[in-house]
Amino acid sequence: MEMLCVRIFLFVSLSVAGLCSLQDKQTDFGLRVFSLVADSVASKNLAFSPYGVASVLGMVQLGALGSTRKALSSTLGFSLQERGMSRQQRLLQQTLSSEGGLEVASAVMVERLMSLEKNYRKALLKAFRTVPHQLDFTKADQAVDIINAWVSDHTAGTIPKFLAPGSLTDETRMVVLNALHFQGLWKVPFNPKLTRERMFKCANGSSVPVPMMRLLNRFHYGEFMSSDGVDYIVVEVPYEGDSLSMFLVQPFESDVPMSALTKELNSQRIRQWRDELRNVKRQLVLPRFTIDSEVNLKAILTNMGLGEMFNLAAADFSRITTAERLSVSEVLQKVKIEVNEKGTKAGAASGAVLYSRMAVEEITLDTPFLFLIQHKATGAVLFMGQVNQPEQH
Repeated sequence: MEMLCVRIFLFVSLSVAGLCSLQDKQTDFGLRVFSLVADSVASKNLAFSPYGVASVLGMVQLGALGSTRKALSSTLGFSLQERGMSRQQRLLQQTLSSEGGLEVASAVMVERLMSLEKNYRKALLKAFRTVPHQLDFTKADQAVDIINAWVSDHTAGTIPKFLAPGSLTDETRMVVLNALHFQGLWKVPFNPKLTRERMFKCANGSSVPVPMMRLLNRFHYGEFMSSDGVDYIVVEVPYEGDSLSMFLVQPFESDVPMSALTKELNSQRIRQWRDELRNVKRQLVLPRFTIDSEVNLKAILTNMGLGEMFNLAAADFSRITTAERLSVSEVLQKVKIEVNEKGTKAGAASGAVLYSRMAVEEITLDTPFLFLIQHKATGAVLFMGQVNQPEQH
């Protein structure tokens, strides 16, 4: 079922010594972004990749200097430019990539004629084990196709069209990418014969019939209370191999908004769940569902304090290039997740588009506009009007 009024939080469990510091900070940042995105889409479905957005902005951060670097470090809560952090990022990515059924990839697509700073090349290689790929952004449609093919290849086809036609222009200088693909079987699968259609009460108050899977088994289960006094349950459902699992989080009261829980999600809270869950026998009834999400994070990241990096006059990415001024134009993410009786398939693509304007910017009034004729000395507006359909004479 493509649209289903349910939210489920998927967290990857990592307990790798030495990586906790960076991992926790990236997780905390990603969860803060998730909470704001969730608030913005109200009662709609949402799938998101905290790791993906943190990775992409980490690659952007490697090229920042001055106040742009400070803003990124402050908002992200970490800096890959600090000593030892690049190594932690590289080890974290390697650890994730070594998991069966999980693929993690990073890429930087650069305008072929742009002069890239050597230190930025080295930083990308050290932290993300990636080297820039040269593209001709004057052939924007071809560049979109190449980027979409890369994303599709690294998400096993779950994200076939990351960028829309026309989303890049000849002013594009760089596209930073992260791709995740996960395909995992439940440690104990649900029996399809036990799946039954039941009514699901949506966040907007309506009810819809959905296929509900059923599994009687021992689960790690716990009951918790949020800082605002909201009671909720947490159930951990492990995947085959036990190195990854899905946490299912649900308030006791059905009319409690998800925002009551999402706003206090952080790495410490998730660690508390893992420490306090107990092994109990339960019958789990879980919807079979598919969610497709697409978000543009520009407005949310601006509100979080990263507005400078989107401002061409203020952004400082001179660690990437000193030949021209760069700024970020968009930060995008697409996620698809499918949960059924066998397990989970999920793909996520995150990207940041950087551009420059070297030529004189064209102002094109090819849509309706207003006009005013003003006497400058007195400020009197003598004539004004609107042009919706110009008439030729």
